Amino acid sequence: MQIHVVEQGQTLYGISRAYGTTVNDLIEANDIGQPNQLVIGQTLVIPIVGRFYWVRQGDSLWSIGNRFGISYLRLAEINRISPTQPLNIGTRLYIPPLPKREAEINAYVEPLGGTVSPNLETAAREAAPYLTYLAPFSFQIQRNGSLKEPLLNNFPAIANQNNVTLMMVVTNLEEGQFSDELGRIILTNDSLQDTLLTNIINAAKKYNFRDIHFDIEFLRPEDRERYNAFLRKAKARLSAEGYLMSTALAPKTSATQKGKWYEAHDYKAHGEIVDFVVIMTYEWGYSGGPPMPVSPIGPVREVLDYALTEMPASKIMMGQNLYGYDWTLPYEPGGQYAKAVSPQRAIEIARENNVAIQYDYEAQAPHINYSDNEGKQHKVWFEDARSIQAKFNLIKELGLRGISYWKLGLPFPQNWLLINENFDVIKRP
Repeated sequence: MQIHVVEQGQTLYGISRAYGTTVNDLIEANDIGQPNQLVIGQTLVIPIVGRFYWVRQGDSLWSIGNRFGISYLRLAEINRISPTQPLNIGTRLYIPPLPKREAEINAYVEPLGGTVSPNLETAAREAAPYLTYLAPFSFQIQRNGSLKEPLLNNFPAIANQNNVTLMMVVTNLEEGQFSDELGRIILTNDSLQDTLLTNIINAAKKYNFRDIHFDIEFLRPEDRERYNAFLRKAKARLSAEGYLMSTALAPKTSATQKGKWYEAHDYKAHGEIVDFVVIMTYEWGYSGGPPMPVSPIGPVREVLDYALTEMPASKIMMGQNLYGYDWTLPYEPGGQYAKAVSPQRAIEIARENNVAIQYDYEAQAPHINYSDNEGKQHKVWFEDARSIQAKFNLIKELGLRGISYWKLGLPFPQNWLLINENFDVIKRP
């Protein structure tokens, strides 16, 4: 499989011929709605086994082989050329696929309102073959230790049909916001904790959840050790029942990082207590903030580098967004919120406004600029095949457990093709 970036004047027919595939295969793989109107800078995933490379000035078999992790002798053999033969610029070489490594993949799914939309169920069904875990969001803790259940509809059946482990997400959400007061009530009352854990276990048995995932956020800094103690108690009870236990962590870069989102999340303790963590390495660019990439690779790496000083890589799932944002300019704090957009919609916006997609190689993120019908300027940061591949490369480089997506529902077909190209997805028995 290969990633191709569309250039001026290119067509699907010409691209398909260059890679030895078909126009229909390109349309299907990339869910292309307007096949005769490609966007400059648009990425296409080429559904072939391995990839092709066109020789550039200064290349040698050794340098090309080193770049793609294959010996120059093997590269020469595959392409039926002499290993001592000088390469002509423009020569097409075939690069075989690299070995895949195992990884765990999670995706949250969040039904909103009073029903589960057919589109959301379809998204879960389409993603399930590529998932280890499916995480309906969320079971909300109540002040008496009971749980307010999310809409589940066919999610348990979808998980069961695809050998996917259901992840039970437990939160301290009240009226749509994470509540430090709810956290304080639960964490300071042993009896309420016991009631809560009993209710969690009963719900897990009812719906066949097999991982209990605590996403407890915005806690008071002084509740840090109480949260650690609660997790130890929860782990003992849940392990006795045969359940995995995981937590969600805010993206910290040091143990002493200030702020209510961070201080009560003790990376070292979580690394010791739970089976794995999901680190929420996204939302640098967010709906209420200034325009910037949602998950720029530099800050993501900083967070993961710190996490690796506190816990083993085998316990870390990197968080990843499946969406971008469209900001109206100029940005004003407290003003208009940015609108969430799918990668597919971002490409449509570029096409509708006849603008090229640009790519920030430092952040490893695509973006576009356009003017709407009212003359207002917009900035869109989103994800594409290049940005996702950069994250997959980071996962492999750091030896992480896998990746966790927030959230299903906005289409990004290239992501799932690239998961299949890079990883053997672990399915828990």
